[in-house]
Amino acid sequence: MASFNRLKNVLMLAFDCLLYGAGVAGHCRVTVAQPRFQQAHSSMNNVSLTCSFSASGCSSSPPEVLWFRFLTNTHQDLCTPACTDHRKYKVNLSGNNVLLEIKDLTEDDSAVYICGIAFSDSESPLSKQTGDGTVLTVTGKQHSNGKLIFMIITSSLLFLYSSAVLTSFMVYKKIHSGRKIFQAIAQELQKQRYAQHNQQPDDLEDDTVYQNR
Repeated sequence: MASFNRLKNVLMLAFDCLLYGAGVAGHCRVTVAQPRFQQAHSSMNNVSLTCSFSASGCSSSPPEVLWFRFLTNTHQDLCTPACTDHRKYKVNLSGNNVLLEIKDLTEDDSAVYICGIAFSDSESPLSKQTGDGTVLTVTGKQHSNGKLIFMIITSSLLFLYSSAVLTSFMVYKKIHSGRKIFQAIAQELQKQRYAQHNQQPDDLEDDTVYQNR
């Protein structure tokens, strides 16, 4: 992050030197806004980065639009204002909105893209401003593999859940069947005890008759 800030400061100095010129609009003030993050997949083939600006006290002539790209330890001038690679980059200006179209999108296009707006006919230092930059993240096969892994994990969890439910159901059936068998055995024992209890008076009567004899 420190190297990024140093590069940005150097770029701003070069930016001011490049666009500094004499003019009458000395109170021109420009503000530039960019979205902080944007994601894209390489299968999209192209992506458009947005940039908006507002101008106060500036001339009615359209401003110059510049785009820069920051990589890990360096920066590249993409469009200043002419684009270095017309097949790869294209700038569209409509009112106060700017689009940078990036074609043939690959993972190597992941970088910080900074939009610059300059009214070169003004001496005011505020007439030349840049946005905070948009962090473009382009994903490809790694993202697809991650999605596949996520689907595999989800399927495995669903399988484990189904297995657990099935096992619980089988255990419940066994316990339920065991209860039925236990109840049947208990009923049979109760019947036998009842039968023995009904036979005891006859046995006692026979013993009494035998003793009297």
